[in-house]
Amino acid sequence: MQIPVGYIVALVGPNGSGKSTILQMLMQITTLDAGEIKWFGETSTGILPTELKQGIAYVPEGPVTEENFMTVEEAAGFRAHWYPSWDHNRFEELVARFNVPRKERLNRMSKGERRKFEIAAALAIRPKLLLLDEPSSGLDPFAWKDMIDELRSCMDGEDLTIVLSTHIVDEVKRLADYIVLVHQGQTLGMFEKDMLYGSFKEIWVRGELAGIEKFAEVISCQDDGPSTKKLIVRDRQDDWSASHLKELQIIKSRSLELEEILDLWIKGHRPQ
Repeated sequence: MQIPVGYIVALVGPNGSGKSTILQMLMQITTLDAGEIKWFGETSTGILPTELKQGIAYVPEGPVTEENFMTVEEAAGFRAHWYPSWDHNRFEELVARFNVPRKERLNRMSKGERRKFEIAAALAIRPKLLLLDEPSSGLDPFAWKDMIDELRSCMDGEDLTIVLSTHIVDEVKRLADYIVLVHQGQTLGMFEKDMLYGSFKEIWVRGELAGIEKFAEVISCQDDGPSTKKLIVRDRQDDWSASHLKELQIIKSRSLELEEILDLWIKGHRPQ
């Protein structure tokens, strides 16, 4: 898997598929059994150099326990010590925008409040690489929208690459440039998100239907009335329906939604 610089890459897949593990390996929280990782083209056989790690911000799915008894200001000071690029003005702006309670200890915050602090602190580092593990976990719809808007704003004005693990399809739709499907500990491919749209279609046809399911483009075929079938097909560049199914009457068709495409992909129907 190669992560392109300057884009947002979404790791998607069922729970337990390995998305969080990929992020933990990038942070050297989990040790590799085999293979290697390159950060910005550099391979590290030991602990990542401090200068390299200072360019990476990581928001894990669970909170950082070392900061549990700190207030927002104390935790900000703790992090600023380790990151020379820490932008306190930006942190203050984000804390205000996200309505993070300043005087409350972090372990007494709600899950959503703690999440907003973690995201604000990660962005205040002004990282080159931002790793987000289920970033919307615990966020209400308003905070979620603010987070989405802020991440998109960062991509417009900064030299930033984001890798996020998520199961929220709307998050993928609104943020991701590329999608990596992770399933049972393996990556099943990486595609540009916009290329996935239109890769599969659902069509309703009527006519001579004998043997229609044998065509390579046909993924599934179901009866939808006395003389009508509903097909899910790969949407090839050539007009396969004209070349193979001349005698059929196409009643209607639609492109599959992203979640439907991901479901087919995970079942082994890799997009073209």
